[in-house]
Amino acid sequence: MYSQAAATAYQDIGQKTGDPRELEANLLLQAAAKLNRAKQNGLNSEELDEALTFNRKLWTIFVGELIDENHGMPKELRENLVNLGIFTFNHTMAVLADPQNKSVDSLININKNIAEGLRSKPS
Repeated sequence: MYSQAAATAYQDIGQKTGDPRELEANLLLQAAAKLNRAKQNGLNSEELDEALTFNRKLWTIFVGELIDENHGMPKELRENLVNLGIFTFNHTMAVLADPQNKSVDSLININKNIAEGLRSKPS
C-alpha cells in the first residue's frame, strides 16, 4: 500500500517536472547526499535509518518499474539495474544490522554512478 502511494507520487512529480531521467538522477543524488551526511555524522542511528529508508523506497520504485516487461528499456539493462536494486536491498539490511562495520559507500557510489548515467545524453 505504501509503495503504491510512493510510486504514484513519483509519477505525479515526474509529470510536473518534465524529464524523468533528470528527476531520477536528482532523487538518486538526494539519496546519496543523505547517506553521505549520515556517514559524516558518525552513522547516527536515526539519521542513518532515515537515509537508508529513503534510498530503499527509491530503489523499490525503480525495481517495480523495471520488472514490467512492457518497460521501454532493453531487457539486459533492466535486469542489470534490478540486480543493483537487489544488491542495495541486501546491503541496506547488512548496514542496519551492523552500521559500525558496514559501509554505506557502495550505496552512495551506486546512486552517484546511476545518476551520472541518467544525466548523460544517449548517443
